[in-house]
Amino acid sequence: MPESTVLERFIEALRCMPGVGRKSAQRIAYHLLQRNRQGARHLAAAMTEAMEKIGHCSRCRTFSETDECSICVSQKRDRSLLCVVESPADVYAIEDAEYKGLYFVLMGHLSPLDGIGPEELGLDKLSAILDEDEIKEVILATNTTVEGEATAHYIGEMVRKRQLRVTRIAHGVPMGGELEYVGSNTILHALAGRREF
Repeated sequence: MPESTVLERFIEALRCMPGVGRKSAQRIAYHLLQRNRQGARHLAAAMTEAMEKIGHCSRCRTFSETDECSICVSQKRDRSLLCVVESPADVYAIEDAEYKGLYFVLMGHLSPLDGIGPEELGLDKLSAILDEDEIKEVILATNTTVEGEATAHYIGEMVRKRQLRVTRIAHGVPMGGELEYVGSNTILHALAGRREF
């Protein structure tokens, strides 16, 4: 069946989401048009409002509706701790673990092949925070990918030059995990990061 131009544009627009290919986008579009037009209108309105009202915190760069996010303005946070993460999603994951320090969000990782260098990650802004604020420890919580590790190493060197403490989150065997199902790289990290018991 030939599809209308509007329907085709709708399907193509849905493909901008991660993990949504042509078939998935088509199923979503048909579902919304056939069974949930009101839900689609609500989704469209929420997306429009989010795109207009959500920006970045001027200090830590996470998503925020105000100039500085609620974490950065909170007087209850430990201002001597700064956790460096790759994305705003990482902030929310760490918040669930009840971390009480501050954050700096890179919005990515170093990737020279993709044209992402220190400038694109806002490392000049991070440098200013390290020079001006009362930070005593920087916790590197980048992903354990090759790019994440390279990014952590680069930032670690920045922090060491300022004689600040720099730590890396532990990587290894997950709680409840069984060793026979864990990959050798994960076990290697777990052995390297072992501590007194």
